[in-house]
Amino acid sequence: MEFNKVLDNCKIYEAGKPIELVLREYGIKVEDIIKLASNENPYGTSPQVVKRIQERASSIFMYPDDSMYELKEGLASRFCVESSNIVIGAGSDQILDFCIKAKCNETSKVLMSNTTFAMYEIYAKQTGCTIIKTSDDEHNLEQFLELYKIHKPELIFLCLPNNPLGECLNKKDVYDFLDKIDSNTLVIIDGAYQEYASFKDKNKEIKADDLISKYHNCIYLGTFSKAYALGGMRVGYGIAQKGLIKTLHKLRPPFNITTLSLCAAIEALKDEKFVNDCIDKNFKEMKRYEEYALIKGFSFIESYTNFIIIKFDNMYLSNDIAQSLLEKGLIIRDLSSYGINAIRITIGSDEQNTKVFTLLDEVFNEIKQN
Repeated sequence: MEFNKVLDNCKIYEAGKPIELVLREYGIKVEDIIKLASNENPYGTSPQVVKRIQERASSIFMYPDDSMYELKEGLASRFCVESSNIVIGAGSDQILDFCIKAKCNETSKVLMSNTTFAMYEIYAKQTGCTIIKTSDDEHNLEQFLELYKIHKPELIFLCLPNNPLGECLNKKDVYDFLDKIDSNTLVIIDGAYQEYASFKDKNKEIKADDLISKYHNCIYLGTFSKAYALGGMRVGYGIAQKGLIKTLHKLRPPFNITTLSLCAAIEALKDEKFVNDCIDKNFKEMKRYEEYALIKGFSFIESYTNFIIIKFDNMYLSNDIAQSLLEKGLIIRDLSSYGINAIRITIGSDEQNTKVFTLLDEVFNEIKQN
């Protein structure tokens, strides 16, 4: 059977290894497994969200409110925009897909950083787009601008902060860049980790209302999967000028998030204290990883997210470290597939991180002895 030829060059997205895999392959007890590979919130979901989901569980036989009125109103209040400036997706990556389909075809070009969220390239290739990448792994706006002038891409991705590396551009530099971009080029500002970046450094904060009022060719993407701890619910959103949002709604399937997902997101927006407490603990715990890396002589990328990159240079191979940790019940992310000798670790709870350092020490000692 023949399929669309553009799929020949498309990779399959590799999600973080699930706990069930470790259970099956290594026979480790579930209580001894720590998953720090997918940047989930280690503190779980807000108790008031859990309570609300339990109250609504009996209504799952009904379709959700497809207008998503209450969620949009909550987001509109949170971001100082109107509900008509908002589109809801099954995760923000579904809105990435909408944007590419709305703007691109087989003759289009898409510009992105060399190392960034894998789904940008995957979705773009599904439409047959040509992918243009900077040479630097981290966002280098000089390279972006140079490639923009050469290729005139239809779409540009800026991941702020960047996943999987964790670095983040200053808002001023982003705006200076956007000033030079033609109004017919769609620029996607992926703010999946913006709650973390704005908490750590206000110079990194991209406010959706300010962004879309200044740049009508931009869309701001956010998610409930990270700081709001709803990764399993799959709810994301896009904020842009009304004309763009209206176009994206033509691509949105009906009932694209579930009844309970909608309920959870609405309730999560009401508990900002839970979110801020989680973010505060995240950066306190991150300092422990930075100190550990310095003691061991490893380099790391300063992170504005809920994960950290530790580089091994020529000291160890990241895939060996990741595999050894996996066999001990610790699931982290190996970045060798990106051509980087490093691991990405989601910042866990105090107890989890203490165990991480113990397991890392064990692995390093075992490698030295061999």
